[in-house]
Amino acid sequence: MIALAENSYGKSSVRVMKVKRDGALHTVKEWKVEVLLSGDFETCFTAGDNSAILPTDTMKNTVYSRARESKAECIEGFALELVDFFLQRNPQVERVEINIASTLWENALVEGKPHPSTFIRGSSEAQTTAVTCVQGNGPSVTSGLENLVILKTANSGFEGYVRDSLTTLPETADRLFGTSMRAQWRYQSAALPFEQLRRQLRAAVIGAFAEHDSKSVQHTLYAMAQAALDAAPEIMDIELAMPNKHCLLVDLSRFGQTNPNEIFVPTDEPYGNIVARIRRED
Repeated sequence: MIALAENSYGKSSVRVMKVKRDGALHTVKEWKVEVLLSGDFETCFTAGDNSAILPTDTMKNTVYSRARESKAECIEGFALELVDFFLQRNPQVERVEINIASTLWENALVEGKPHPSTFIRGSSEAQTTAVTCVQGNGPSVTSGLENLVILKTANSGFEGYVRDSLTTLPETADRLFGTSMRAQWRYQSAALPFEQLRRQLRAAVIGAFAEHDSKSVQHTLYAMAQAALDAAPEIMDIELAMPNKHCLLVDLSRFGQTNPNEIFVPTDEPYGNIVARIRRED
Protein backbone atom coordinates (compact mmCIF):
# COMPACT_ATOMS: atom_id res chain seq x y z
CA MET A 1 0.00 0.00 0.00
CA ILE A 2 1.09 3.56 -0.68
CA ALA A 3 -0.50 6.77 0.55
CA LEU A 4 -0.09 10.47 -0.04
CA ALA A 5 1.90 12.09 2.75
CA GLU A 6 2.49 15.81 3.33
CA ASN A 7 1.90 18.01 0.33
CA SER A 8 1.51 21.62 -0.66
CA TYR A 9 1.29 23.58 -3.88
CA GLY A 10 1.37 27.17 -4.91
CA LYS A 11 2.99 29.92 -6.94
CA SER A 12 6.59 31.02 -6.51
CA SER A 13 8.57 34.10 -7.57
CA VAL A 14 5.57 36.36 -8.12
CA ARG A 15 7.37 39.67 -8.57
CA VAL A 16 5.60 42.90 -7.67
CA MET A 17 6.84 46.48 -7.85
CA LYS A 18 4.60 49.03 -6.15
CA VAL A 19 5.10 52.77 -6.65
CA LYS A 20 3.59 55.41 -4.36
CA ARG A 21 3.50 59.02 -5.52
CA ASP A 22 1.52 60.62 -2.71
CA GLY A 23 4.42 62.49 -1.07
CA ALA A 24 7.28 64.79 -1.93
CA LEU A 25 9.42 61.70 -2.47
CA HIS A 26 8.06 58.78 -4.44
CA THR A 27 8.62 55.32 -2.93
CA VAL A 28 9.30 52.03 -4.66
CA LYS A 29 8.81 48.59 -3.12
CA GLU A 30 9.89 45.45 -4.99
CA TRP A 31 8.67 42.16 -3.52
CA LYS A 32 9.06 38.55 -4.59
CA VAL A 33 6.13 36.54 -3.24
CA GLU A 34 5.54 32.83 -2.79
CA VAL A 35 2.11 31.37 -1.97
CA LEU A 36 1.82 27.81 -0.64
CA LEU A 37 -1.47 26.07 0.19
CA SER A 38 -1.95 22.84 2.14
CA GLY A 39 -5.12 20.86 2.65
CA ASP A 40 -7.10 17.75 1.75
CA PHE A 41 -6.06 17.56 -1.88
CA GLU A 42 -5.56 13.80 -2.03
CA THR A 43 -8.11 13.15 -4.77
CA CYS A 44 -6.33 15.61 -7.03
CA PHE A 45 -3.21 13.46 -6.83
CA THR A 46 -4.90 10.04 -6.87
CA ALA A 47 -7.93 10.57 -9.09
CA GLY A 48 -7.27 13.77 -11.06
CA ASP A 49 -10.11 15.55 -9.21
CA ASN A 50 -9.43 19.30 -9.33
CA SER A 51 -12.63 20.40 -7.58
CA ALA A 52 -10.75 21.65 -4.48
CA ILE A 53 -7.81 23.15 -6.36
CA LEU A 54 -7.32 26.91 -6.62
CA PRO A 55 -5.22 27.45 -9.76
CA THR A 56 -1.74 28.80 -9.13
CA ASP A 57 -2.42 31.41 -11.82
CA THR A 58 -5.25 32.68 -9.62
CA MET A 59 -2.79 32.93 -6.74
CA LYS A 60 -0.52 35.09 -8.92
CA ASN A 61 -3.45 37.35 -9.86
CA THR A 62 -4.47 37.56 -6.20
CA VAL A 63 -1.05 38.89 -5.26
CA TYR A 64 -1.31 41.67 -7.86
CA SER A 65 -4.90 42.52 -6.96
CA ARG A 66 -4.27 42.64 -3.21
CA ALA A 67 -1.10 44.69 -3.75
CA ARG A 68 -3.29 47.32 -5.44
CA GLU A 69 -5.67 47.46 -2.45
CA SER A 70 -3.11 46.92 0.31
CA LYS A 71 -2.33 49.54 2.93
CA ALA A 72 0.60 47.52 4.25
CA GLU A 73 3.86 49.41 4.70
CA CYS A 74 5.98 46.30 5.27
CA ILE A 75 6.29 42.76 3.92
CA GLU A 76 4.93 41.29 7.15
CA GLY A 77 1.76 43.36 6.84
CA PHE A 78 1.21 42.35 3.21
CA ALA A 79 1.84 38.67 4.00
CA LEU A 80 -0.71 38.81 6.82
CA GLU A 81 -3.27 40.33 4.44
CA LEU A 82 -2.68 37.58 1.88
CA VAL A 83 -2.95 34.78 4.46
CA ASP A 84 -6.29 36.12 5.67
CA PHE A 85 -7.60 36.61 2.12
CA PHE A 86 -6.77 33.07 0.96
CA LEU A 87 -8.18 31.42 4.09
CA GLN A 88 -11.44 33.37 4.01
CA ARG A 89 -12.13 32.59 0.35
CA ASN A 90 -10.95 28.96 0.38
CA PRO A 91 -12.43 26.90 3.25
CA GLN A 92 -10.98 23.75 1.65
CA VAL A 93 -7.49 25.07 2.44
CA GLU A 94 -6.16 24.06 5.84
CA ARG A 95 -2.94 26.07 5.89
CA VAL A 96 -1.50 29.03 4.00
CA GLU A 97 2.15 30.03 3.93
CA ILE A 98 3.30 33.31 2.41
CA ASN A 99 7.01 33.94 1.84
CA ILE A 100 8.19 37.38 0.72
CA ALA A 101 11.64 38.76 -0.06
CA SER A 102 12.05 42.51 -0.49
CA THR A 103 14.68 44.26 -2.63
CA LEU A 104 15.98 47.65 -1.52
CA TRP A 105 15.51 50.71 -3.75
CA GLU A 106 16.74 54.12 -2.59
CA ASN A 107 16.13 57.61 -3.94
CA ALA A 108 19.14 58.70 -5.97
CA LEU A 109 21.12 61.69 -4.70
CA VAL A 110 21.25 64.59 -7.15
CA GLU A 111 23.31 67.60 -6.06
CA GLY A 112 23.34 66.12 -2.57
CA LYS A 113 19.56 65.76 -2.25
CA PRO A 114 17.25 62.74 -2.74
CA HIS A 115 15.63 62.95 -6.16
CA PRO A 116 11.84 62.48 -5.87
CA SER A 117 11.43 60.07 -8.79
CA THR A 118 14.81 58.48 -9.49
CA PHE A 119 16.02 55.38 -7.69
CA ILE A 120 19.16 53.31 -7.28
CA ARG A 121 18.96 49.65 -6.42
CA GLY A 122 20.73 48.90 -3.16
CA SER A 123 22.98 46.00 -2.22
CA SER A 124 22.18 42.30 -2.58
CA GLU A 125 20.77 42.33 0.95
CA ALA A 126 17.12 41.27 1.08
CA GLN A 127 14.46 41.56 3.77
CA THR A 128 12.42 38.38 4.23
CA THR A 129 9.31 37.15 5.98
CA ALA A 130 7.33 33.92 6.23
CA VAL A 131 3.77 34.11 7.53
CA THR A 132 1.76 30.92 8.11
CA CYS A 133 -1.74 30.33 9.36
CA VAL A 134 -3.98 27.29 9.85
CA GLN A 135 -7.76 27.64 9.54
CA GLY A 136 -9.19 28.72 12.89
CA ASN A 137 -5.83 29.68 14.41
CA GLY A 138 -3.78 32.83 14.59
CA PRO A 139 -0.87 33.49 12.20
CA SER A 140 2.78 33.06 13.04
CA VAL A 141 5.41 35.45 11.68
CA THR A 142 9.08 34.73 11.02
CA SER A 143 11.21 37.49 9.52
CA GLY A 144 14.82 38.01 8.65
CA LEU A 145 17.61 39.20 6.39
CA GLU A 146 19.57 37.51 3.62
CA ASN A 147 22.89 38.36 1.97
CA LEU A 148 23.92 40.97 4.53
CA VAL A 149 27.61 41.19 3.59
CA ILE A 150 29.79 42.52 6.41
CA LEU A 151 33.56 42.63 6.98
CA LYS A 152 35.85 43.57 9.84
CA THR A 153 39.59 44.19 9.59
CA ALA A 154 40.47 44.01 13.30
CA ASN A 155 39.55 42.16 16.50
CA SER A 156 39.29 38.77 14.82
CA GLY A 157 41.43 35.67 15.18
CA PHE A 158 41.31 31.88 15.09
CA GLU A 159 43.63 29.94 17.39
CA GLY A 160 43.76 26.89 19.65
CA TYR A 161 41.81 24.53 17.37
CA VAL A 162 42.30 20.80 16.82
CA ARG A 163 45.39 19.99 14.75
CA ASP A 164 46.14 16.67 13.10
CA SER A 165 48.30 15.33 10.27
CA LEU A 166 46.07 17.00 7.65
CA THR A 167 45.93 20.45 9.24
CA THR A 168 47.70 23.15 7.24
CA LEU A 169 45.82 26.26 8.38
CA PRO A 170 48.11 28.58 10.37
CA GLU A 171 46.81 30.06 13.60
CA THR A 172 46.29 33.81 13.63
CA ALA A 173 45.27 36.47 16.11
CA ASP A 174 44.73 39.06 13.36
CA ARG A 175 42.66 38.16 10.31
CA LEU A 176 39.97 39.61 8.09
CA PHE A 177 36.51 38.36 9.03
CA GLY A 178 33.84 38.58 6.33
CA THR A 179 30.49 36.89 5.94
CA SER A 180 27.29 36.99 3.90
CA MET A 181 24.88 36.58 6.77
CA ARG A 182 21.37 35.15 6.82
CA ALA A 183 19.20 35.80 9.87
CA GLN A 184 15.73 34.55 10.76
CA TRP A 185 13.81 35.37 13.91
CA ARG A 186 10.37 34.35 15.21
CA TYR A 187 8.04 36.96 16.61
CA GLN A 188 5.97 36.43 19.75
CA SER A 189 2.94 38.07 18.11
CA ALA A 190 1.48 38.92 14.71
CA ALA A 191 0.57 42.45 15.83
CA LEU A 192 3.87 44.28 16.20
CA PRO A 193 5.73 47.27 14.67
CA PHE A 194 7.64 45.03 12.28
CA GLU A 195 9.58 47.73 10.42
CA GLN A 196 10.82 49.30 13.65
CA LEU A 197 11.80 45.93 15.10
CA ARG A 198 13.61 44.95 11.90
CA ARG A 199 15.71 48.13 12.12
CA GLN A 200 16.46 47.44 15.80
CA LEU A 201 17.50 43.85 15.14
CA ARG A 202 19.63 44.72 12.12
CA ALA A 203 21.42 47.44 14.07
CA ALA A 204 21.94 45.09 17.01
CA VAL A 205 23.60 42.29 15.01
CA ILE A 206 25.80 44.70 13.02
CA GLY A 207 26.83 46.50 16.19
CA ALA A 208 27.73 43.24 17.92
CA PHE A 209 29.72 42.08 14.88
CA ALA A 210 31.66 45.33 14.87
CA GLU A 211 32.46 45.50 18.58
CA HIS A 212 33.00 41.83 19.41
CA ASP A 213 36.54 40.54 20.04
CA SER A 214 36.12 37.46 17.86
CA LYS A 215 37.89 34.19 18.65
CA SER A 216 35.92 32.34 15.92
CA VAL A 217 32.87 32.74 13.72
CA GLN A 218 30.91 30.70 16.27
CA HIS A 219 32.01 33.03 19.06
CA THR A 220 30.80 36.13 17.21
CA LEU A 221 27.61 34.48 15.94
CA TYR A 222 26.55 33.83 19.54
CA ALA A 223 27.32 37.41 20.56
CA MET A 224 25.29 38.74 17.62
CA ALA A 225 22.32 36.53 18.48
CA GLN A 226 22.51 37.54 22.12
CA ALA A 227 22.50 41.21 21.11
CA ALA A 228 19.42 40.63 18.95
CA LEU A 229 17.51 38.90 21.74
CA ASP A 230 18.45 41.67 24.17
CA ALA A 231 17.37 44.37 21.70
CA ALA A 232 13.94 42.88 20.95
CA PRO A 233 12.05 40.97 23.65
CA GLU A 234 9.33 40.57 21.00
CA ILE A 235 11.26 37.72 19.35
CA MET A 236 11.40 34.14 20.64
CA ASP A 237 14.62 33.02 18.98
CA ILE A 238 16.99 33.83 16.16
CA GLU A 239 18.88 31.65 13.68
CA LEU A 240 22.04 32.96 12.07
CA ALA A 241 23.90 31.41 9.14
CA MET A 242 27.36 32.89 8.63
CA PRO A 243 29.34 31.48 5.69
CA ASN A 244 32.93 32.64 5.71
CA LYS A 245 33.96 35.00 2.93
CA HIS A 246 37.63 34.11 3.11
CA CYS A 247 40.34 36.66 2.42
CA LEU A 248 43.69 34.89 2.30
CA LEU A 249 46.96 36.65 3.02
CA VAL A 250 49.18 36.74 -0.08
CA ASP A 251 52.76 35.52 0.31
CA LEU A 252 54.91 38.32 -1.14
CA SER A 253 58.21 37.03 0.21
CA ARG A 254 59.14 35.53 -3.16
CA PHE A 255 59.12 39.07 -4.55
CA GLY A 256 61.33 40.32 -1.73
CA GLN A 257 58.41 42.14 -0.12
CA THR A 258 56.74 42.04 3.26
CA ASN A 259 52.98 41.81 3.73
CA PRO A 260 51.94 43.29 7.09
CA ASN A 261 48.34 42.10 6.78
CA GLU A 262 47.55 44.45 3.89
CA ILE A 263 47.28 42.39 0.67
CA PHE A 264 44.71 39.58 0.50
CA VAL A 265 43.01 37.49 -2.15
CA PRO A 266 39.24 37.08 -1.71
CA THR A 267 37.99 33.54 -2.35
CA ASP A 268 34.41 32.32 -2.69
CA GLU A 269 34.84 28.54 -2.61
CA PRO A 270 35.23 26.40 -0.66
CA TYR A 271 33.96 28.20 2.43
CA GLY A 272 33.16 27.44 6.04
CA ASN A 273 29.52 27.72 7.04
CA ILE A 274 28.40 28.16 10.64
CA VAL A 275 24.71 27.96 11.55
CA ALA A 276 23.06 28.15 14.97
CA ARG A 277 19.71 29.01 16.52
CA ILE A 278 19.75 30.76 19.87
CA ARG A 279 16.54 30.83 21.89
CA ARG A 280 15.23 32.24 25.12
CA GLU A 281 15.12 29.92 28.12
CA ASP A 282 12.21 30.01 30.57
